Amino acid sequence: MDFERDKREAEQRGEAERGLPTGPRVDAGGYGASRGGVALEEEARMEETVRRGTRRAMDEKEEESGGGGLYGSQIDASHMVGAAIAELVGTFILVFGGTAVAVGAILSRPTAGGAYDSLAIALAFGLALAAVVAAVGHVSGAHVNPAVTLGMAAAGKFPWKYTPIYIGAQLVGAVLAAFATWLTFGGPARGEAKLAATYPAQGVGGLQAFLVEILITFILVFVVMAVATDDRAPAAIAPIAVGFALAVGVFIAGPVTGGAVNPVRALGPMIVAGDLTSAWLYILGPIVGGVLAALLYDRTMAETEAPA
Repeated sequence: MDFERDKREAEQRGEAERGLPTGPRVDAGGYGASRGGVALEEEARMEETVRRGTRRAMDEKEEESGGGGLYGSQIDASHMVGAAIAELVGTFILVFGGTAVAVGAILSRPTAGGAYDSLAIALAFGLALAAVVAAVGHVSGAHVNPAVTLGMAAAGKFPWKYTPIYIGAQLVGAVLAAFATWLTFGGPARGEAKLAATYPAQGVGGLQAFLVEILITFILVFVVMAVATDDRAPAAIAPIAVGFALAVGVFIAGPVTGGAVNPVRALGPMIVAGDLTSAWLYILGPIVGGVLAALLYDRTMAETEAPA
């Protein structure tokens, strides 16, 4: 026992000479462990602060550049010319594809198996939108509709500063599409069919038509938000889902309002036909419906980051 005590004292003297602590060692449950726990907590807090700072910097950078758009598109100043052209061409395809079929039905022009009917009109608009989303979605986000653009901007998914550029391009595309429909079917397309411009049906009041346009645009923009802004939605189904949503809207409202679901789809033919009757309800109705749908989805159901 004395030998062991002398050995222990010798070891302590050696440690003191080397500058090492000579006091009793603390086991894993003592003071040293508590100091280690505090250090770990401080390190965790510092890491969280760094992560928040990095996230904030990335958000600010994205806000300055415009951020990412729908369907993988990049929305910033360097891409804006291409995006605006894509919106113009996409809106042209949508409005020309739908109104040409509608004018053919109004004028009872025969095609394979008889004349076009209301079923073909709704399908034409839906198929045209699906094709446009697939073709230019990665370039501009394929809004091709001021109600979509304004709804996205209201929900913080699109920069407000680029909104006038998009809406201007969409309107120009719709006007050019109306001229194309006129060229395709000649004078009767403008004189008799008014280039398939949308007006409330006989017996339908302005308020009723306004509310119907709100409802059908709500459907379209809600689907756009669900499949194009939420990371959980499979990207491959977006063109089909959006096209079907527009077709459903035209099916519902065709007999009541003509089913514009889009301010420039209504305004383009109206401007070229020279008849702006009830234009207000086709501008305000879709915008109100689009903004409501975008805000509802973004505030209650959206999930843009994968769960940890």
